[in-house]
Amino acid sequence: MSTGTARDEEAPPAAQDGPPAGLQQGLKRRHMQLIALGGVIGAGLFVGSGVVVHATGPAAVLSFLAAGVLTVLIMRMLAEMTVARPAQGSFYAHVRETLGLRAGFTVGWLYWYFFVIVVAVEAVAGGRIIQLWLPGAPLWAVSLVLMALLTATNMVSARAYGEFEYWFSSIKVVAIVVFLFLGALYVLGLWPHAAGGLALLTSHGGFAPEGVGAVLAAVVPCIGFFTGAEIVTIAAAESVEPERAVAEAIRSIVLRVVAFYVLSIFLVVAVVPWTSKAIEVSPYAAVLDRLAVPAAGTVMNALVLVAVLSCLNSALYTSSRMLFALTGNGDAPRAFTAVSRSGVPRRALLAGTSVGYLSVIAAWISPDVVFSFLINSYGAIALFVYLAIALAQVRMRRRLEREDPARLTLKMWLFPWLSWVTIAAMTAVIAAMAVLPDSRSQFWLSLLTVAVVLAGYEVRRRRAPVAAPEEPEAVGAAAGATY
Repeated sequence: MSTGTARDEEAPPAAQDGPPAGLQQGLKRRHMQLIALGGVIGAGLFVGSGVVVHATGPAAVLSFLAAGVLTVLIMRMLAEMTVARPAQGSFYAHVRETLGLRAGFTVGWLYWYFFVIVVAVEAVAGGRIIQLWLPGAPLWAVSLVLMALLTATNMVSARAYGEFEYWFSSIKVVAIVVFLFLGALYVLGLWPHAAGGLALLTSHGGFAPEGVGAVLAAVVPCIGFFTGAEIVTIAAAESVEPERAVAEAIRSIVLRVVAFYVLSIFLVVAVVPWTSKAIEVSPYAAVLDRLAVPAAGTVMNALVLVAVLSCLNSALYTSSRMLFALTGNGDAPRAFTAVSRSGVPRRALLAGTSVGYLSVIAAWISPDVVFSFLINSYGAIALFVYLAIALAQVRMRRRLEREDPARLTLKMWLFPWLSWVTIAAMTAVIAAMAVLPDSRSQFWLSLLTVAVVLAGYEVRRRRAPVAAPEEPEAVGAAAGATY
Protein backbone atom coordinates (compact mmCIF):
# COMPACT_ATOMS: atom_id res chain seq x y z
CA MET A 1 0.00 0.00 0.00
CA SER A 2 1.30 3.41 -0.84
CA THR A 3 1.84 6.24 1.59
CA GLY A 4 1.46 9.97 1.22
CA THR A 5 4.25 10.45 -1.32
CA ALA A 6 4.19 12.59 -4.43
CA ARG A 7 2.92 9.63 -6.43
CA ASP A 8 -0.34 9.82 -4.46
CA GLU A 9 -1.14 13.40 -5.39
CA GLU A 10 -4.51 14.01 -7.00
CA ALA A 11 -4.51 13.04 -10.65
CA PRO A 12 -6.66 15.04 -13.10
CA PRO A 13 -9.86 13.42 -14.35
CA ALA A 14 -8.27 12.79 -17.70
CA ALA A 15 -4.60 12.61 -18.48
CA GLN A 16 -3.49 14.11 -21.76
CA ASP A 17 -1.39 11.17 -22.84
CA GLY A 18 -3.81 8.30 -22.18
CA PRO A 19 -7.05 7.19 -20.69
CA PRO A 20 -8.30 8.83 -17.50
CA ALA A 21 -6.92 7.64 -14.21
CA GLY A 22 -9.49 5.44 -12.51
CA LEU A 23 -10.26 3.06 -9.74
CA GLN A 24 -7.85 0.19 -9.25
CA GLN A 25 -8.75 -3.45 -8.78
CA GLY A 26 -7.23 -3.98 -5.36
CA LEU A 27 -9.99 -6.01 -3.69
CA LYS A 28 -9.55 -9.77 -3.64
CA ARG A 29 -12.23 -12.44 -3.31
CA ARG A 30 -11.63 -12.80 0.42
CA HIS A 31 -12.21 -9.06 0.81
CA MET A 32 -15.46 -9.24 -1.17
CA GLN A 33 -16.78 -12.13 0.91
CA LEU A 34 -16.22 -10.27 4.15
CA ILE A 35 -17.45 -6.94 2.73
CA ALA A 36 -20.77 -8.61 1.92
CA LEU A 37 -20.93 -10.07 5.40
CA GLY A 38 -19.72 -6.98 7.20
CA GLY A 39 -22.37 -4.88 5.49
CA VAL A 40 -25.10 -7.00 7.09
CA ILE A 41 -23.67 -7.45 10.59
CA GLY A 42 -23.79 -4.05 12.22
CA ALA A 43 -24.32 -2.65 15.66
CA GLY A 44 -28.05 -3.07 15.06
CA LEU A 45 -27.72 -6.82 15.52
CA PHE A 46 -25.82 -6.54 18.80
CA VAL A 47 -27.88 -3.72 20.33
CA GLY A 48 -30.87 -2.60 18.25
CA SER A 49 -32.30 -6.11 17.89
CA GLY A 50 -33.12 -6.05 21.59
CA VAL A 51 -35.69 -3.31 21.05
CA VAL A 52 -37.47 -5.50 18.49
CA VAL A 53 -37.46 -8.49 20.84
CA HIS A 54 -38.79 -6.39 23.72
CA ALA A 55 -41.66 -5.05 21.56
CA THR A 56 -42.54 -8.36 19.87
CA GLY A 57 -41.64 -11.26 22.14
CA PRO A 58 -40.15 -14.57 21.01
CA ALA A 59 -41.95 -14.19 17.67
CA ALA A 60 -39.31 -11.56 16.81
CA VAL A 61 -37.55 -14.55 15.26
CA LEU A 62 -40.25 -14.56 12.56
CA SER A 63 -39.85 -10.81 12.00
CA PHE A 64 -36.12 -11.21 11.42
CA LEU A 65 -36.74 -14.22 9.18
CA ALA A 66 -39.24 -12.30 7.03
CA ALA A 67 -36.94 -9.28 6.76
CA GLY A 68 -34.00 -11.55 5.95
CA VAL A 69 -35.88 -13.36 3.20
CA LEU A 70 -36.99 -10.06 1.65
CA THR A 71 -33.44 -8.72 1.77
CA VAL A 72 -32.09 -11.92 0.19
CA LEU A 73 -34.57 -11.56 -2.67
CA ILE A 74 -33.57 -7.94 -3.29
CA MET A 75 -29.90 -8.92 -3.24
CA ARG A 76 -30.53 -11.75 -5.70
CA MET A 77 -32.20 -9.30 -8.06
CA LEU A 78 -29.30 -6.89 -7.70
CA ALA A 79 -26.77 -9.69 -8.23
CA GLU A 80 -28.47 -10.70 -11.48
CA MET A 81 -28.06 -7.17 -12.83
CA THR A 82 -24.53 -6.75 -11.49
CA VAL A 83 -23.25 -9.99 -13.03
CA ALA A 84 -25.05 -9.40 -16.34
CA ARG A 85 -24.11 -5.71 -16.64
CA PRO A 86 -21.19 -4.77 -14.34
CA ALA A 87 -21.17 -1.03 -13.83
CA GLN A 88 -19.46 1.65 -11.79
CA GLY A 89 -22.07 2.69 -9.27
CA SER A 90 -23.91 -0.65 -9.50
CA PHE A 91 -27.66 -0.09 -9.07
CA TYR A 92 -27.34 3.66 -9.76
CA ALA A 93 -26.29 2.81 -13.32
CA HIS A 94 -28.91 0.05 -13.62
CA VAL A 95 -31.75 2.25 -12.41
CA ARG A 96 -30.61 5.05 -14.71
CA GLU A 97 -30.60 2.70 -17.69
CA THR A 98 -33.94 1.04 -17.02
CA LEU A 99 -36.09 3.54 -15.13
CA GLY A 100 -34.77 6.78 -16.62
CA LEU A 101 -32.47 9.69 -15.90
CA ARG A 102 -34.52 11.21 -13.09
CA ALA A 103 -34.79 7.89 -11.26
CA GLY A 104 -31.06 7.22 -11.59
CA PHE A 105 -30.13 10.68 -10.33
CA THR A 106 -32.52 10.32 -7.40
CA VAL A 107 -31.37 6.84 -6.36
CA GLY A 108 -27.69 7.80 -6.59
CA TRP A 109 -28.00 10.91 -4.45
CA LEU A 110 -30.38 9.31 -1.96
CA TYR A 111 -27.92 6.49 -1.43
CA TRP A 112 -25.04 8.94 -1.01
CA TYR A 113 -27.06 10.92 1.54
CA PHE A 114 -27.99 7.75 3.39
CA PHE A 115 -24.38 6.78 3.93
CA VAL A 116 -23.01 10.22 4.82
CA ILE A 117 -25.59 10.30 7.63
CA VAL A 118 -24.56 6.75 8.59
CA VAL A 119 -21.00 8.10 8.89
CA ALA A 120 -22.15 10.55 11.53
CA VAL A 121 -24.42 8.08 13.33
CA GLU A 122 -21.69 5.46 13.63
CA ALA A 123 -19.06 8.00 14.65
CA VAL A 124 -21.29 9.23 17.48
CA ALA A 125 -22.12 5.65 18.50
CA GLY A 126 -18.44 4.74 18.57
CA GLY A 127 -17.66 7.84 20.61
CA ARG A 128 -20.26 6.89 23.23
CA ILE A 129 -18.74 3.43 23.61
CA ILE A 130 -15.25 4.82 24.05
CA GLN A 131 -16.61 7.25 26.66
CA LEU A 132 -17.42 4.22 28.81
CA TRP A 133 -13.66 3.71 29.15
CA LEU A 134 -12.68 7.39 28.90
CA PRO A 135 -15.53 9.23 30.63
CA GLY A 136 -13.70 12.52 30.60
CA ALA A 137 -13.31 12.67 26.82
CA PRO A 138 -15.78 14.95 24.96
CA LEU A 139 -18.13 12.98 22.71
CA TRP A 140 -17.66 15.27 19.72
CA ALA A 141 -13.87 15.03 19.94
CA VAL A 142 -13.82 11.22 20.17
CA SER A 143 -16.28 10.94 17.26
CA LEU A 144 -14.19 13.23 15.07
CA VAL A 145 -11.03 11.29 15.89
CA LEU A 146 -12.66 7.99 14.89
CA MET A 147 -13.87 9.52 11.65
CA ALA A 148 -10.47 11.02 10.89
CA LEU A 149 -8.67 7.72 11.48
CA LEU A 150 -10.91 5.72 9.15
CA THR A 151 -10.91 8.51 6.57
CA ALA A 152 -7.12 8.29 6.54
CA THR A 153 -7.35 4.53 6.00
CA ASN A 154 -9.73 4.95 3.07
CA MET A 155 -7.50 7.64 1.57
CA VAL A 156 -4.69 5.11 1.08
CA SER A 157 -6.35 2.66 -1.32
CA ALA A 158 -9.36 0.40 -1.85
CA ARG A 159 -7.22 -2.48 -0.64
CA ALA A 160 -6.60 -0.68 2.66
CA TYR A 161 -10.36 -0.36 3.10
CA GLY A 162 -10.75 -4.04 2.17
CA GLU A 163 -8.13 -5.19 4.66
CA PHE A 164 -9.64 -3.24 7.54
CA GLU A 165 -13.12 -4.48 6.65
CA TYR A 166 -11.82 -8.03 6.32
CA TRP A 167 -10.50 -8.03 9.87
CA PHE A 168 -13.41 -6.10 11.35
CA SER A 169 -15.83 -8.58 9.78
CA SER A 170 -13.71 -11.57 10.79
CA ILE A 171 -13.91 -10.49 14.43
CA LYS A 172 -17.69 -10.15 14.17
CA VAL A 173 -18.05 -13.56 12.54
CA VAL A 174 -15.90 -15.29 15.16
CA ALA A 175 -17.84 -13.59 17.95
CA ILE A 176 -21.21 -14.66 16.55
CA VAL A 177 -20.04 -18.23 15.95
CA VAL A 178 -18.82 -18.44 19.56
CA PHE A 179 -22.11 -16.95 20.76
CA LEU A 180 -24.13 -19.50 18.77
CA PHE A 181 -22.01 -22.32 20.17
CA LEU A 182 -22.35 -21.18 23.79
CA GLY A 183 -26.08 -20.51 23.40
CA ALA A 184 -26.65 -23.94 21.88
CA LEU A 185 -24.84 -25.58 24.80
CA TYR A 186 -27.14 -23.77 27.22
CA VAL A 187 -30.35 -24.70 25.36
CA LEU A 188 -29.23 -28.34 25.11
CA GLY A 189 -28.55 -28.42 28.84
CA LEU A 190 -24.83 -28.98 28.37
CA TRP A 191 -23.77 -25.74 30.04
CA PRO A 192 -22.95 -25.84 33.77
CA HIS A 193 -26.08 -25.32 35.90
CA ALA A 194 -28.25 -24.91 32.78
CA ALA A 195 -31.74 -26.42 32.79
CA GLY A 196 -31.88 -26.22 28.99
CA GLY A 197 -34.99 -26.56 26.87
CA LEU A 198 -37.20 -24.09 25.01
CA ALA A 199 -39.75 -23.29 27.72
CA LEU A 200 -38.98 -19.56 27.60
CA LEU A 201 -40.38 -19.36 24.06
CA THR A 202 -43.92 -19.66 25.43
CA SER A 203 -43.75 -19.17 29.19
CA HIS A 204 -44.24 -15.39 29.30
CA GLY A 205 -47.48 -14.77 27.48
CA GLY A 206 -46.96 -17.16 24.59
CA PHE A 207 -44.81 -17.16 21.47
CA ALA A 208 -46.42 -13.99 20.07
CA PRO A 209 -47.64 -12.17 23.22
CA GLU A 210 -48.12 -8.86 21.42
CA GLY A 211 -50.06 -10.37 18.53
CA VAL A 212 -49.47 -10.92 14.82
CA GLY A 213 -49.64 -7.19 14.15
CA ALA A 214 -46.57 -6.55 16.27
CA VAL A 215 -44.69 -9.31 14.41
CA LEU A 216 -45.50 -7.73 11.04
CA ALA A 217 -44.72 -4.22 12.26
CA ALA A 218 -41.31 -5.37 13.49
CA VAL A 219 -40.35 -6.34 9.94
CA VAL A 220 -39.88 -2.62 9.17
CA PRO A 221 -36.98 -1.98 11.59
CA CYS A 222 -35.58 -5.46 10.94
CA ILE A 223 -35.02 -4.64 7.27
CA GLY A 224 -32.97 -1.67 8.41
CA PHE A 225 -30.60 -4.05 10.20
CA PHE A 226 -29.88 -5.86 6.92
CA THR A 227 -29.10 -2.69 4.94
CA GLY A 228 -25.53 -2.79 3.67
CA ALA A 229 -25.48 -6.16 1.92
CA GLU A 230 -25.54 -4.30 -1.41
CA ILE A 231 -22.16 -2.65 -0.72
CA VAL A 232 -20.43 -5.65 -2.28
CA THR A 233 -21.89 -4.78 -5.70
CA ILE A 234 -20.48 -1.25 -5.45
CA ALA A 235 -17.09 -2.65 -4.46
CA ALA A 236 -17.17 -4.89 -7.56
CA ALA A 237 -15.63 -2.09 -9.62
CA GLU A 238 -12.45 -2.49 -7.60
CA SER A 239 -12.43 -6.27 -7.40
CA VAL A 240 -9.97 -8.51 -9.23
CA GLU A 241 -12.82 -10.87 -10.20
CA PRO A 242 -15.96 -8.71 -10.00
CA GLU A 243 -18.55 -11.04 -11.54
CA ARG A 244 -17.39 -14.17 -9.73
CA ALA A 245 -16.88 -12.36 -6.43
CA VAL A 246 -20.35 -10.80 -6.46
CA ALA A 247 -22.03 -14.07 -7.45
CA GLU A 248 -20.30 -16.00 -4.65
CA ALA A 249 -20.97 -13.32 -2.05
CA ILE A 250 -24.68 -13.09 -2.85
CA ARG A 251 -25.14 -16.86 -3.00
CA SER A 252 -23.63 -17.30 0.44
CA ILE A 253 -25.60 -14.49 2.07
CA VAL A 254 -28.70 -16.71 2.44
CA LEU A 255 -27.02 -19.03 4.91
CA ARG A 256 -25.39 -16.15 6.72
CA VAL A 257 -28.64 -14.26 7.18
CA VAL A 258 -30.32 -17.34 8.65
CA ALA A 259 -27.40 -18.36 10.83
CA PHE A 260 -26.25 -15.01 12.15
CA TYR A 261 -29.54 -13.17 12.62
CA VAL A 262 -32.36 -15.67 12.96
CA LEU A 263 -30.46 -18.29 14.98
CA SER A 264 -28.85 -15.74 17.28
CA ILE A 265 -32.19 -14.05 18.03
CA PHE A 266 -33.71 -17.51 18.58
CA LEU A 267 -31.04 -18.27 21.17
CA VAL A 268 -31.55 -14.91 22.87
CA VAL A 269 -35.27 -15.52 23.48
CA ALA A 270 -34.58 -19.17 24.41
CA VAL A 271 -32.00 -18.29 27.07
CA VAL A 272 -33.33 -15.02 28.55
CA PRO A 273 -37.02 -14.13 29.17
CA TRP A 274 -38.08 -11.66 26.48
CA THR A 275 -39.55 -9.42 29.19
CA SER A 276 -36.12 -8.84 30.69
CA LYS A 277 -34.94 -5.22 30.58
CA ALA A 278 -31.42 -6.52 29.92
CA ILE A 279 -32.52 -7.73 26.47
CA GLU A 280 -33.67 -4.26 25.49
CA VAL A 281 -30.31 -2.79 26.48
CA SER A 282 -28.09 -5.45 24.88
CA PRO A 283 -29.48 -8.91 24.00
CA TYR A 284 -26.09 -10.54 23.53
CA ALA A 285 -24.77 -9.20 26.82
CA ALA A 286 -27.94 -10.45 28.53
CA VAL A 287 -27.24 -13.97 27.29
CA LEU A 288 -23.60 -13.85 28.30
CA ASP A 289 -24.62 -12.65 31.76
CA ARG A 290 -27.05 -15.56 32.07
CA LEU A 291 -24.20 -17.92 31.16
CA ALA A 292 -22.02 -16.18 33.79
CA VAL A 293 -19.33 -15.36 31.23
CA PRO A 294 -16.69 -13.18 32.94
CA ALA A 295 -16.62 -9.49 31.93
CA ALA A 296 -19.61 -10.00 29.62
CA GLY A 297 -20.40 -6.28 29.47
CA THR A 298 -16.85 -5.29 28.55
CA VAL A 299 -16.66 -8.00 25.89
CA MET A 300 -19.91 -6.84 24.31
CA ASN A 301 -18.91 -3.17 24.38
CA ALA A 302 -15.68 -4.05 22.58
CA LEU A 303 -17.57 -6.13 20.02
CA VAL A 304 -20.12 -3.38 19.41
CA LEU A 305 -17.25 -0.92 18.93
CA VAL A 306 -15.78 -3.20 16.25
CA ALA A 307 -19.18 -3.39 14.55
CA VAL A 308 -19.51 0.40 14.67
CA LEU A 309 -16.03 0.94 13.22
CA SER A 310 -16.81 -1.58 10.47
CA CYS A 311 -19.98 0.28 9.53
CA LEU A 312 -18.17 3.61 9.66
CA ASN A 313 -15.40 2.25 7.44
CA SER A 314 -17.90 0.92 4.89
CA ALA A 315 -20.01 4.08 4.96
CA LEU A 316 -16.99 6.24 4.11
CA TYR A 317 -16.03 3.92 1.26
CA THR A 318 -19.55 3.56 -0.15
CA SER A 319 -20.46 7.25 -0.08
CA SER A 320 -17.25 8.16 -1.91
CA ARG A 321 -17.75 5.55 -4.64
CA MET A 322 -21.36 6.50 -5.22
CA LEU A 323 -20.45 10.18 -5.55
CA PHE A 324 -17.63 9.20 -7.90
CA ALA A 325 -20.07 7.19 -10.04
CA LEU A 326 -22.49 10.13 -10.19
CA THR A 327 -19.81 12.24 -11.86
CA GLY A 328 -19.63 9.81 -14.80
CA ASN A 329 -22.93 11.08 -16.21
CA GLY A 330 -22.64 14.65 -15.03
CA ASP A 331 -25.03 13.99 -12.11
CA ALA A 332 -22.41 15.37 -9.71
CA PRO A 333 -19.75 18.09 -10.13
CA ARG A 334 -16.85 16.93 -12.28
CA ALA A 335 -14.39 18.00 -9.58
CA PHE A 336 -15.22 14.79 -7.72
CA THR A 337 -13.95 12.72 -10.65
CA ALA A 338 -10.33 13.28 -9.59
CA VAL A 339 -8.62 10.05 -8.54
CA SER A 340 -5.32 9.67 -6.69
CA ARG A 341 -2.41 7.63 -8.02
CA SER A 342 -3.49 4.78 -5.77
CA GLY A 343 -6.98 4.78 -7.31
CA VAL A 344 -8.91 6.59 -4.56
CA PRO A 345 -11.49 9.32 -5.37
CA ARG A 346 -10.20 11.45 -2.52
CA ARG A 347 -12.29 14.52 -3.21
CA ALA A 348 -15.44 12.40 -3.21
CA LEU A 349 -14.28 10.78 0.02
CA LEU A 350 -13.61 14.13 1.69
CA ALA A 351 -17.02 15.43 0.59
CA GLY A 352 -18.79 12.68 2.50
CA THR A 353 -16.41 13.07 5.44
CA SER A 354 -17.11 16.81 5.60
CA VAL A 355 -20.86 16.19 5.84
CA GLY A 356 -20.12 13.66 8.55
CA TYR A 357 -18.04 16.22 10.49
CA LEU A 358 -20.85 18.77 10.28
CA SER A 359 -23.37 16.18 11.42
CA VAL A 360 -21.24 15.20 14.42
CA ILE A 361 -20.96 18.86 15.36
CA ALA A 362 -24.75 19.10 15.03
CA ALA A 363 -25.05 16.13 17.42
CA TRP A 364 -23.05 18.16 19.95
CA ILE A 365 -24.66 21.59 19.45
CA SER A 366 -28.26 20.58 18.66
CA PRO A 367 -28.83 16.88 19.38
CA ASP A 368 -32.61 17.15 19.77
CA VAL A 369 -33.33 19.33 16.72
CA VAL A 370 -30.75 19.29 13.92
CA PHE A 371 -29.23 15.86 14.58
CA SER A 372 -32.64 14.36 15.29
CA PHE A 373 -33.86 15.74 11.96
CA LEU A 374 -30.88 14.20 10.14
CA ILE A 375 -31.50 10.80 11.77
CA ASN A 376 -35.16 10.78 10.82
CA SER A 377 -34.61 12.17 7.32
CA TYR A 378 -32.77 9.06 6.14
CA GLY A 379 -34.79 6.36 7.86
CA ALA A 380 -36.80 5.20 4.83
CA ILE A 381 -34.27 5.97 2.10
CA ALA A 382 -32.81 2.46 1.94
CA LEU A 383 -36.32 1.08 1.38
CA PHE A 384 -36.90 3.51 -1.50
CA VAL A 385 -33.59 2.43 -3.05
CA TYR A 386 -34.43 -1.26 -2.64
CA LEU A 387 -37.80 -0.76 -4.33
CA ALA A 388 -36.08 0.98 -7.25
CA ILE A 389 -33.60 -1.93 -7.52
CA ALA A 390 -36.47 -4.41 -7.74
CA LEU A 391 -38.29 -2.43 -10.43
CA ALA A 392 -35.06 -2.02 -12.41
CA GLN A 393 -34.43 -5.78 -12.30
CA VAL A 394 -37.78 -6.58 -13.88
CA ARG A 395 -37.16 -4.19 -16.76
CA MET A 396 -33.54 -5.20 -17.30
CA ARG A 397 -34.40 -8.90 -17.22
CA ARG A 398 -37.02 -8.44 -19.92
CA ARG A 399 -34.54 -6.51 -22.06
CA LEU A 400 -31.74 -9.03 -21.61
CA GLU A 401 -34.03 -11.95 -22.45
CA ARG A 402 -34.83 -10.24 -25.76
CA GLU A 403 -31.43 -8.83 -26.67
CA ASP A 404 -28.65 -10.78 -24.93
CA PRO A 405 -29.82 -13.82 -22.93
CA ALA A 406 -26.26 -15.18 -22.72
CA ARG A 407 -25.47 -12.53 -20.10
CA LEU A 408 -27.98 -14.04 -17.67
CA THR A 409 -25.56 -16.38 -15.94
CA LEU A 410 -27.01 -15.68 -12.50
CA LYS A 411 -30.80 -15.40 -12.45
CA MET A 412 -33.50 -14.28 -10.06
CA TRP A 413 -35.49 -17.27 -8.85
CA LEU A 414 -38.98 -17.94 -10.31
CA PHE A 415 -38.96 -14.86 -12.53
CA PRO A 416 -41.20 -12.89 -12.98
CA TRP A 417 -43.53 -14.04 -10.20
CA LEU A 418 -41.09 -13.85 -7.34
CA SER A 419 -39.82 -10.47 -8.54
CA TRP A 420 -43.34 -9.04 -8.42
CA VAL A 421 -43.98 -10.62 -5.03
CA THR A 422 -40.81 -8.94 -3.77
CA ILE A 423 -41.93 -5.58 -5.18
CA ALA A 424 -45.36 -5.96 -3.56
CA ALA A 425 -43.80 -6.92 -0.21
CA MET A 426 -41.38 -3.99 -0.30
CA THR A 427 -44.24 -1.63 -1.17
CA ALA A 428 -46.19 -3.00 1.79
CA VAL A 429 -43.24 -2.41 4.13
CA ILE A 430 -42.93 1.21 2.94
CA ALA A 431 -46.69 1.73 3.36
CA ALA A 432 -46.49 0.28 6.86
CA MET A 433 -43.67 2.64 7.70
CA ALA A 434 -45.90 5.55 6.65
CA VAL A 435 -48.65 4.64 9.12
CA LEU A 436 -46.91 2.99 12.09
CA PRO A 437 -46.44 5.47 14.96
CA ASP A 438 -42.81 4.52 15.60
CA SER A 439 -41.72 5.05 11.98
CA ARG A 440 -44.17 7.65 10.63
CA SER A 441 -41.90 10.65 11.18
CA GLN A 442 -38.99 8.87 9.52
CA PHE A 443 -41.10 8.09 6.46
CA TRP A 444 -42.35 11.65 5.94
CA LEU A 445 -39.00 13.28 6.58
CA SER A 446 -37.36 10.78 4.20
CA LEU A 447 -40.01 11.74 1.65
CA LEU A 448 -38.94 15.35 2.16
CA THR A 449 -35.37 14.28 1.37
CA VAL A 450 -36.63 12.68 -1.86
CA ALA A 451 -38.40 15.92 -2.77
CA VAL A 452 -35.19 17.90 -2.25
CA VAL A 453 -33.23 15.49 -4.48
CA LEU A 454 -35.92 15.68 -7.19
CA ALA A 455 -35.69 19.47 -7.08
CA GLY A 456 -31.94 19.10 -7.46
CA TYR A 457 -32.48 17.04 -10.59
CA GLU A 458 -34.63 19.79 -12.12
CA VAL A 459 -31.89 22.32 -11.41
CA ARG A 460 -29.30 19.99 -12.92
CA ARG A 461 -31.47 19.36 -16.00
CA ARG A 462 -32.00 23.03 -16.72
CA ARG A 463 -28.39 24.03 -16.18
CA ALA A 464 -26.87 21.38 -18.44
CA PRO A 465 -28.13 18.78 -20.95
CA VAL A 466 -28.64 15.37 -19.41
CA ALA A 467 -26.84 12.52 -21.17
CA ALA A 468 -28.91 9.58 -22.31
CA PRO A 469 -28.48 6.39 -20.32
CA GLU A 470 -25.37 4.53 -21.39
CA GLU A 471 -24.66 0.83 -21.34
CA PRO A 472 -23.39 0.04 -17.83
CA GLU A 473 -20.05 -1.12 -19.18
CA ALA A 474 -19.63 2.27 -20.85
CA VAL A 475 -20.50 3.97 -17.59
CA GLY A 476 -17.77 1.99 -15.85
CA ALA A 477 -15.29 2.77 -18.58
CA ALA A 478 -16.11 6.46 -18.44
CA ALA A 479 -15.46 6.45 -14.73
CA GLY A 480 -12.18 4.67 -15.15
CA ALA A 481 -13.26 1.23 -13.89
CA THR A 482 -12.16 -1.83 -15.79
CA TYR A 483 -13.73 -5.22 -15.77
